Amino acid sequence: MPSTSAARGKNPYSVHPSIAMVEKWVAELPAKTGRSVEQWIALVKKDGPKGHAERREWLKTKHGLGSNAAWWIADRVEGKGMEDTPDGYLKTAPKWVDAMYAGPKAALRPIHDELVRVGLSLAPDVKACPCQTIVPLFRNHVIAQIKPSTRTRIDFGFALGDTKATGRLIDTGGFKKKDRITHRIEVASAKDIDAELKRWLRVAYDRDA
Repeated sequence: MPSTSAARGKNPYSVHPSIAMVEKWVAELPAKTGRSVEQWIALVKKDGPKGHAERREWLKTKHGLGSNAAWWIADRVEGKGMEDTPDGYLKTAPKWVDAMYAGPKAALRPIHDELVRVGLSLAPDVKACPCQTIVPLFRNHVIAQIKPSTRTRIDFGFALGDTKATGRLIDTGGFKKKDRITHRIEVASAKDIDAELKRWLRVAYDRDA
């Protein structure tokens, strides 16, 4: 996995922690099933049915694979899901961010970039790991989240547990729903990335020690 310092270069993003889970699964697959990923893909192409759903069902019923494994292999047969490798993820993640801020949300991109910069400057162990609609910030777990909610506003979320909302901090109801993100601050311009926002980000970081 790339180092945090490397992630602060041209590409500010780091590999999502979920990729490590996929890598572990790939490494363990031969011992568990008798075939490597490459061998499963070759088998499906040679003997399996056509169609994604049919291939998944065939892998489950004929070969006893679980639903997640069958779906993952069926995707790879079609050349999908390559973002589940570290290199593939780091190539795909910036494209997801570009897509988030395409068209009517383009004006929010400088605000997003500044929020990423502020997050990564908090400490060396903070990582920004984009998904398709949000950019979570991790320490050991997610501590904050960048989400372009409207054409004019980014919601900067925080993992603050049952903290009482004060000032600009808005309770999302996430704590009652057992969501990781429990609070947010609305960010419509660079001036909203102020001392109050940075203070709550520090609190979220410290809570995840």
